[in-house]
Amino acid sequence: MKVIFFTGSGISDESGIPTFRDRSALWEDYDPEIVASIASWKTHRAEMLHFHNEFRRLVQEKIPNLAHHFIADLQENHEVIVITQNVDDLHERAGSRNVIHLHGNLFEARSTLNPNLIYPCHGDLNIGDKCDKESQLRPNVVWFGEYLNEKVVREAENHMRSCELLVIIGTSLAVEPANEMPNLVHDDCRIIVVDPNPPAEFINRHNTTIIESTAVGSLEELKVRIS
Repeated sequence: MKVIFFTGSGISDESGIPTFRDRSALWEDYDPEIVASIASWKTHRAEMLHFHNEFRRLVQEKIPNLAHHFIADLQENHEVIVITQNVDDLHERAGSRNVIHLHGNLFEARSTLNPNLIYPCHGDLNIGDKCDKESQLRPNVVWFGEYLNEKVVREAENHMRSCELLVIIGTSLAVEPANEMPNLVHDDCRIIVVDPNPPAEFINRHNTTIIESTAVGSLEELKVRIS
Protein backbone atom coordinates (compact mmCIF):
# COMPACT_ATOMS: atom_id res chain seq x y z
CA MET A 1 0.00 0.00 0.00
CA LYS A 2 1.21 3.49 -0.84
CA VAL A 3 1.00 5.67 2.27
CA ILE A 4 1.72 9.39 2.34
CA PHE A 5 2.38 11.20 5.59
CA PHE A 6 1.74 14.91 5.18
CA THR A 7 3.48 16.44 8.19
CA GLY A 8 3.89 19.86 9.76
CA SER A 9 5.34 21.65 12.74
CA GLY A 10 3.24 19.73 15.26
CA ILE A 11 5.25 16.56 14.81
CA SER A 12 8.54 18.43 15.35
CA ASP A 13 7.13 20.37 18.28
CA GLU A 14 6.90 17.09 20.18
CA SER A 15 10.68 16.78 19.79
CA GLY A 16 11.15 20.25 21.26
CA ILE A 17 11.51 22.27 18.06
CA PRO A 18 9.54 25.52 18.48
CA THR A 19 7.39 27.15 15.81
CA PHE A 20 7.26 30.88 15.18
CA ARG A 21 3.48 30.86 15.69
CA ASP A 22 4.08 29.94 19.33
CA ARG A 23 6.56 32.80 19.70
CA SER A 24 8.51 30.66 22.14
CA ALA A 25 12.11 29.58 22.72
CA LEU A 26 14.26 30.53 19.72
CA TRP A 27 11.58 32.64 18.03
CA GLU A 28 10.92 34.95 20.98
CA ASP A 29 14.08 36.94 20.22
CA TYR A 30 13.48 37.28 16.48
CA ASP A 31 10.91 38.81 14.17
CA PRO A 32 9.98 36.19 11.53
CA GLU A 33 9.21 38.96 9.06
CA ILE A 34 12.88 39.97 9.26
CA VAL A 35 14.82 36.74 9.65
CA ALA A 36 12.58 34.62 7.41
CA SER A 37 11.59 37.00 4.61
CA ILE A 38 13.23 37.39 1.22
CA ALA A 39 12.51 41.13 1.45
CA SER A 40 15.08 41.35 4.27
CA TRP A 41 17.91 39.54 2.49
CA LYS A 42 19.63 42.68 1.20
CA THR A 43 19.38 44.66 4.42
CA HIS A 44 19.53 42.00 7.18
CA ARG A 45 21.68 39.31 5.59
CA ALA A 46 24.00 38.75 8.57
CA GLU A 47 21.08 38.61 11.01
CA MET A 48 19.24 36.12 8.81
CA LEU A 49 22.27 33.84 8.54
CA HIS A 50 22.85 34.08 12.29
CA PHE A 51 19.26 33.11 13.02
CA HIS A 52 19.39 30.08 10.73
CA ASN A 53 22.70 29.01 12.28
CA GLU A 54 21.07 29.14 15.71
CA PHE A 55 18.04 27.26 14.42
CA ARG A 56 20.24 24.59 12.83
CA ARG A 57 22.17 24.07 16.06
CA LEU A 58 18.92 23.80 18.02
CA VAL A 59 17.59 21.12 15.65
CA GLN A 60 20.85 19.19 15.91
CA GLU A 61 20.36 18.99 19.68
CA LYS A 62 16.92 17.39 19.30
CA ILE A 63 16.09 13.80 18.45
CA PRO A 64 13.28 12.19 16.44
CA ASN A 65 10.28 11.25 18.55
CA LEU A 66 8.15 8.10 18.50
CA ALA A 67 5.98 9.44 15.68
CA HIS A 68 9.00 9.96 13.42
CA HIS A 69 10.17 6.42 14.15
CA PHE A 70 6.68 4.98 13.62
CA ILE A 71 6.53 6.49 10.14
CA ALA A 72 10.00 5.16 9.28
CA ASP A 73 9.19 1.67 10.56
CA LEU A 74 6.16 1.41 8.25
CA GLN A 75 8.58 1.25 5.32
CA GLU A 76 9.08 -2.45 6.10
CA ASN A 77 5.58 -3.27 4.83
CA HIS A 78 4.42 -0.29 2.77
CA GLU A 79 5.60 2.25 0.24
CA VAL A 80 5.89 5.31 2.49
CA ILE A 81 6.36 8.86 1.23
CA VAL A 82 6.77 11.75 3.66
CA ILE A 83 5.74 15.16 2.36
CA THR A 84 6.66 17.65 5.03
CA GLN A 85 6.33 21.38 5.54
CA ASN A 86 9.17 21.20 8.08
CA VAL A 87 12.74 22.25 7.32
CA ASP A 88 14.32 20.01 9.97
CA ASP A 89 15.85 16.58 9.33
CA LEU A 90 14.09 14.54 12.00
CA HIS A 91 12.27 12.32 9.50
CA GLU A 92 15.57 11.42 7.85
CA ARG A 93 17.32 10.81 11.14
CA ALA A 94 14.49 8.48 12.17
CA GLY A 95 15.15 6.45 9.02
CA SER A 96 12.58 7.67 6.49
CA ARG A 97 14.06 7.24 3.02
CA ASN A 98 11.57 9.13 0.84
CA VAL A 99 11.16 12.64 2.27
CA ILE A 100 9.99 15.63 0.24
CA HIS A 101 10.58 19.03 1.86
CA LEU A 102 8.03 21.50 0.48
CA HIS A 103 9.58 24.44 2.30
CA GLY A 104 13.21 23.46 1.89
CA ASN A 105 15.82 21.90 4.13
CA LEU A 106 17.74 23.70 6.87
CA PHE A 107 20.64 21.31 6.33
CA GLU A 108 21.21 22.47 2.77
CA ALA A 109 22.65 25.71 1.40
CA ARG A 110 22.02 27.07 -2.05
CA SER A 111 23.48 29.64 -4.35
CA THR A 112 21.83 33.07 -4.48
CA LEU A 113 22.73 33.14 -8.18
CA ASN A 114 21.39 29.73 -9.16
CA PRO A 115 18.84 28.05 -6.85
CA ASN A 116 19.67 24.68 -8.42
CA LEU A 117 23.19 24.78 -6.95
CA ILE A 118 22.56 23.05 -3.62
CA TYR A 119 25.14 21.91 -1.06
CA PRO A 120 25.03 20.01 2.25
CA CYS A 121 25.13 22.37 5.23
CA HIS A 122 25.65 20.99 8.73
CA GLY A 123 27.68 23.85 10.18
CA ASP A 124 27.36 27.62 10.29
CA LEU A 125 26.71 29.59 7.12
CA ASN A 126 28.39 33.00 7.09
CA ILE A 127 28.86 36.10 4.97
CA GLY A 128 31.54 35.29 2.43
CA ASP A 129 30.64 31.62 2.02
CA LYS A 130 30.35 31.18 -1.75
CA CYS A 131 29.02 28.65 -4.20
CA ASP A 132 31.02 27.31 -7.16
CA LYS A 133 29.90 30.34 -9.18
CA GLU A 134 31.22 32.73 -6.48
CA SER A 135 27.82 33.91 -5.27
CA GLN A 136 26.84 34.09 -1.59
CA LEU A 137 25.31 30.94 -0.14
CA ARG A 138 22.01 31.08 1.76
CA PRO A 139 19.87 28.49 3.56
CA ASN A 140 17.91 26.33 1.14
CA VAL A 141 14.57 27.16 2.75
CA VAL A 142 11.52 28.94 1.41
CA TRP A 143 11.17 32.36 3.02
CA PHE A 144 8.11 34.60 3.17
CA GLY A 145 7.67 36.19 -0.23
CA GLU A 146 9.15 33.24 -2.14
CA TYR A 147 7.50 30.57 -4.26
CA LEU A 148 7.84 26.86 -3.59
CA ASN A 149 10.29 25.00 -5.81
CA GLU A 150 8.30 23.88 -8.86
CA LYS A 151 10.14 20.58 -9.27
CA VAL A 152 9.54 19.68 -5.62
CA VAL A 153 5.86 20.61 -5.86
CA ARG A 154 5.35 18.49 -9.00
CA GLU A 155 6.95 15.48 -7.33
CA ALA A 156 4.75 15.87 -4.25
CA GLU A 157 1.60 16.35 -6.33
CA ASN A 158 2.29 13.23 -8.39
CA HIS A 159 2.62 11.16 -5.23
CA MET A 160 -0.58 12.64 -3.82
CA ARG A 161 -2.53 11.61 -6.92
CA SER A 162 -1.44 7.99 -6.60
CA CYS A 163 -1.57 7.36 -2.85
CA GLU A 164 -3.94 4.88 -1.23
CA LEU A 165 -3.78 6.26 2.31
CA LEU A 166 -3.05 9.86 3.28
CA VAL A 167 -2.19 10.62 6.90
CA ILE A 168 -2.26 14.33 7.74
CA ILE A 169 -0.36 14.76 10.97
CA GLY A 170 1.00 17.73 12.91
CA THR A 171 -0.32 20.42 10.59
CA SER A 172 -3.30 22.76 10.81
CA LEU A 173 -3.23 23.19 7.01
CA ALA A 174 -3.03 26.96 7.46
CA VAL A 175 -0.06 27.61 5.15
CA GLU A 176 -0.73 28.27 1.47
CA PRO A 177 -0.25 26.82 -1.07
CA ALA A 178 0.84 23.62 0.71
CA ASN A 179 -2.59 23.29 2.31
CA GLU A 180 -4.13 22.60 -1.12
CA MET A 181 -2.09 19.47 -1.68
CA PRO A 182 -4.35 16.98 0.20
CA ASN A 183 -7.15 17.90 -2.19
CA LEU A 184 -5.30 16.09 -5.00
CA VAL A 185 -5.94 12.57 -3.70
CA HIS A 186 -8.41 10.42 -5.62
CA ASP A 187 -11.88 9.68 -4.26
CA ASP A 188 -10.99 6.15 -3.11
CA CYS A 189 -8.01 7.27 -1.06
CA ARG A 190 -8.48 6.83 2.67
CA ILE A 191 -7.57 9.87 4.78
CA ILE A 192 -6.59 9.99 8.44
CA VAL A 193 -6.31 13.40 10.09
CA VAL A 194 -4.38 13.54 13.36
CA ASP A 195 -4.97 16.85 15.13
CA PRO A 196 -6.20 17.88 18.61
CA ASN A 197 -8.22 20.54 16.76
CA PRO A 198 -8.95 19.03 13.35
CA PRO A 199 -9.51 21.35 10.38
CA ALA A 200 -13.22 21.88 9.79
CA GLU A 201 -13.03 20.91 6.11
CA PHE A 202 -12.12 17.32 7.01
CA ILE A 203 -14.87 16.73 9.54
CA ASN A 204 -17.50 14.46 7.94
CA ARG A 205 -15.45 14.29 4.74
CA HIS A 206 -15.87 11.11 2.69
CA ASN A 207 -13.50 8.26 3.57
CA THR A 208 -11.88 10.29 6.36
CA THR A 209 -11.05 9.33 9.95
CA ILE A 210 -10.32 11.97 12.57
CA ILE A 211 -7.98 11.23 15.48
CA GLU A 212 -8.15 14.11 17.94
CA SER A 213 -4.67 13.74 19.37
CA THR A 214 -1.07 14.81 19.03
CA ALA A 215 1.24 12.89 16.70
CA VAL A 216 2.81 10.79 19.47
CA GLY A 217 -0.51 10.36 21.25
CA SER A 218 -2.14 8.93 18.12
CA LEU A 219 0.26 6.05 17.54
CA GLU A 220 -1.72 3.23 19.12
CA GLU A 221 -4.77 4.06 17.02
CA LEU A 222 -2.66 4.54 13.89
CA LYS A 223 -1.16 1.07 14.37
CA VAL A 224 -4.67 -0.38 14.26
CA ARG A 225 -5.83 1.66 11.27
CA ILE A 226 -2.73 1.15 9.12
CA SER A 227 -2.52 -2.55 8.42
